[in-house]
Amino acid sequence: MENKNHLTMKTLQKKIFITGKIKTLTGLHIGGHNTHLDIGGVDNFVIKNPNNSEPYLPGSSLKGKIRSLLEQSYGNFGDIKVGDLRHGPIDDPNHPITKVFGSVKGKNIDKNIPARIIVRDGAITSEDNDNTDLPYTEVKTEIIVDRITAAASPRQIERVPADSEFKLDIVLNIWSNADDFQELPEVQIVQMLFNGMRLLEGDYLGGNGSRGSGQVKIGIEKIQERDNKFYCNTESDNAEYLTSEHQIPEDLKLWA
Repeated sequence: MENKNHLTMKTLQKKIFITGKIKTLTGLHIGGHNTHLDIGGVDNFVIKNPNNSEPYLPGSSLKGKIRSLLEQSYGNFGDIKVGDLRHGPIDDPNHPITKVFGSVKGKNIDKNIPARIIVRDGAITSEDNDNTDLPYTEVKTEIIVDRITAAASPRQIERVPADSEFKLDIVLNIWSNADDFQELPEVQIVQMLFNGMRLLEGDYLGGNGSRGSGQVKIGIEKIQERDNKFYCNTESDNAEYLTSEHQIPEDLKLWA
């Protein structure tokens, strides 16, 4: 009996590799585990590589934020359906965002939609600054004011300082058309990612964004490809990437 499951009908056509950098324009805080707490010390630490104690950008944070902002641009946000607003994330299998970012239906595997976007963790590429409070990071002191008693209490938040740079590494899987699955045009997939990057630049990444943290600038250095022939050829001697037909938008090009 022929299998009509659209998840088994698609075939990899190519992989598009988008690389560049993410620069912090303000301090950035993506929380990590507090390995120890000192009296009068930092309350909220940033996430760090346990092998070298360097801060990094989790791919899950970058991917999740871009998806969330794209969903908002389609009018989907919040936890309660009010009028035309609905609960996110979008999980309609026919929606463009679901087709790019995927959807998980728990135990109902047949209805899971695989993500075609891969966002790697971004290692920090800027050097340690001797003027920061801690290696690679600064400590920002904020004052919490009780709205009833007006009592003030300070808290300290660790942040990666402004002008820090992280590696940007994103992979887009392009699948061939299937008879029973409405495929997105490749150009629409790439354009959606560009729009998500622009939305992120106008919003914030990480925590405490409404209090000044998390403004970033995205710079794309290269867009390259590898087609399915490269992966199917077990004796391939062509390890070079192919030049992509997709052009880097002027506003997203890597700074000099």
